[in-house]
Amino acid sequence: MTEELKEIGFDIGHRRVGRLMRHNGISMVGTRKHKVTTDRNHKFNIAPSLPDRNFTADQPNQKWAADITYIWTREGWLYPAVSGCNPRPAFAACDRLGGHQ
Repeated sequence: MTEELKEIGFDIGHRRVGRLMRHNGISMVGTRKHKVTTDRNHKFNIAPSLPDRNFTADQPNQKWAADITYIWTREGWLYPAVSGCNPRPAFAACDRLGGHQ
């Protein structure tokens, strides 16, 4: 914040910026470093791709696929659900673990 203010022409120190931010209820939100959790160099058996990357189906319950992802929101973690018949995400499945209760 101090550096950005100096770039636009304000002559201000970091202590004053910190004091003004505290006075106005402004706080910094830091970003976390991405931690890689996938080990691609393992010697375990890998399951074959039975649908051969063709996930389209004519009717429900012909092919099933699953994936998980999560999005951090102010209310907690949001887990979108995706169906094989309708690939548009449905944000109906929401879990508040670790978030504000």
